[in-house]
Amino acid sequence: MTSTTHAAGRTSRAAWLLAAFLAVLAATAFDASAHAVAEGDKGYIQEVTGIQLLPFVYLGAKHMVTGYDHILFLFGVIFFLYRLKDIGIYVSLFALGHSTTMLLGVYFGIGMNAFVIDAIIGLSVVYKALDNLGAFQSWFGVQPNTKTATLVFGFFHGFGLSTKILEYNISPEGLVPNLLAFNVGVEVGQLLALAAILIAMGFWRRSPSFVRHAYTANVAIMTAGFVLIGYQLTGLFVS
Repeated sequence: MTSTTHAAGRTSRAAWLLAAFLAVLAATAFDASAHAVAEGDKGYIQEVTGIQLLPFVYLGAKHMVTGYDHILFLFGVIFFLYRLKDIGIYVSLFALGHSTTMLLGVYFGIGMNAFVIDAIIGLSVVYKALDNLGAFQSWFGVQPNTKTATLVFGFFHGFGLSTKILEYNISPEGLVPNLLAFNVGVEVGQLLALAAILIAMGFWRRSPSFVRHAYTANVAIMTAGFVLIGYQLTGLFVS
């Protein structure tokens, strides 16, 4: 078997892994809230008092790595970004927005209806997929500012998390250090998730199948976003 055949096999496997990843995320949206916290973690947040830096770093990282809404949005954001400089700018904008509203929301007790904010987060996923598909240029002849949109939707993602944390009545004792530690964990988790995506994307982009399946992949991202919106709006109306 030639090296070209080996390379094609690797890129094909990477494409299938990404497709399976998206399918799992879409299916997960049917039975999980975007910012749900595991029961054990929920109990810990409710009961812990004082400064607990390492546990909150762990919780933040775990939330980001398992937060399919964040991962879908980031996947859409970097889908057509090839230079590390550009990736760094967009990821930093998302992190800035996410961190700002998460920290301020919890500190000042500013929350939103969990179903509404998670539906907006689902909308962010749909928006990014449509942007990648060139829909706004095609439909309206206008290209939204992608950096501004990434920052703004980052604000909403942060509000989603702050809303969930507020529901668990986190102790005011050690609140600021614990929140900062949680945020550090979120950024660590984001880097881990981003690294995994970039490795898979790097293999896939070397294959002709990337061009062939880019449209399908973004339709899958958009579908997952619509599923999340529908799930949250259904919860809003039946709650």
